[in-house]
Amino acid sequence: MAPGPVAAAFRAEAERLSGAAAAADEAAFARPSRCPPWTVGELLYHVRMTVGRVPLMLDQPEPAGRELVSAAGYYRPGRRFSAAVNAERIAAARRGAADLGGGRAIATDFAGAWRAALTAACAAPVGRVVRTRHGDRMLLTEFLRTRVLELAVHGLDLAAGLGCQPWLTPAAADLVADVLLPAAEAARLRGETGWDLTTMIAKVTGRLPLTAAETALADRHAIHWLRLG
Repeated sequence: MAPGPVAAAFRAEAERLSGAAAAADEAAFARPSRCPPWTVGELLYHVRMTVGRVPLMLDQPEPAGRELVSAAGYYRPGRRFSAAVNAERIAAARRGAADLGGGRAIATDFAGAWRAALTAACAAPVGRVVRTRHGDRMLLTEFLRTRVLELAVHGLDLAAGLGCQPWLTPAAADLVADVLLPAAEAARLRGETGWDLTTMIAKVTGRLPLTAAETALADRHAIHWLRLG
C-alpha cells in the first residue's frame, strides 16, 4: 500500500494522540474514561490494540475469496457488537493495561504500536487484502480507514479524559466523516444544523448528545448512524 491520503490521516491522528498521551501525568491515566468501565489508560490500551492488529493481519497469507467489505460495512450490526464480544474487548484492554503497569508505559507502547502498524501498511503491496478478526475480507486501505476512525473517535474520548482540547486533525476528520455518512447525508445534516465537521462527528458517534430537534431531523431524513462498539 503506497503512502497516500489514508496513511497520512492515520499518521496525523496517531501523532496527535501520541503527543497528548506522552505529555500527560501519571494520575491522568487512572481517571474514569468516557467509555466505562475503562480508565483513561485502559482506553488508550484499547486503541493500541486496534492499531496493533495491522501488522498481525499482514503476517498472515492473503485470504482467498471475492467479497470485499468496506470500512462502513465493517461496522454493521451483528455478533461483533454482542454483549459477549464487548465483554471480551473490555477485559482484553484491562489486562493489557495492567500488564504494562502504568499510563506512561501504555503511552510508550502505543507510540511504538502505531508506528509499526503504519510501517507495515506502507510496505504492503498495492491492493493487498486482509482478513479481520471478525472474518471480513477487506482491502488494507479500507481496514486502515477503520483504524483512523478508531483513533479519531477515541481521540475525542481521550482528550476529555486527559483534560486536553480535542485535536481532531483535518485529514482524519474528512476521512471519518466519509466513513460515517454518505456525502449527501452529511451535507444535508451540516446545512440544516450548522454543525462543523468535528461537531458532526462527535454528534453522530454519541460523543455529544443530540437535541430533540436534531434527532427529529435525522429521523425525518431517515439517516442511520453506524454501529460503533
